[in-house]
Amino acid sequence: MGYSKMEKEDQEEIIHRRAQFLIYKVLQQADFSGQRKKQSNLLGIRISKMKVKIGNRLRKMRKKMMSHLRLSSWKRLFGAAGRLVINVL
Repeated sequence: MGYSKMEKEDQEEIIHRRAQFLIYKVLQQADFSGQRKKQSNLLGIRISKMKVKIGNRLRKMRKKMMSHLRLSSWKRLFGAAGRLVINVL
């Protein structure tokens, strides 16, 4: 069992095979970087959604605090005046 002799490749075939390999490599790298870009875009979208949620919660909390302060000041104002009037009568 011996090895069969390979035919010598033509110079043009060698160049063509190398070019195909390089094209394959470039396409593979482009595909990989495209996947990475998609992942980073999804991460950015996820982060921005989280920022919006946090901002909405902070806004709600601020509104509640302001309404509570207004309500307590009104209660203090009218509650004290109402007690004074009742005590006087």
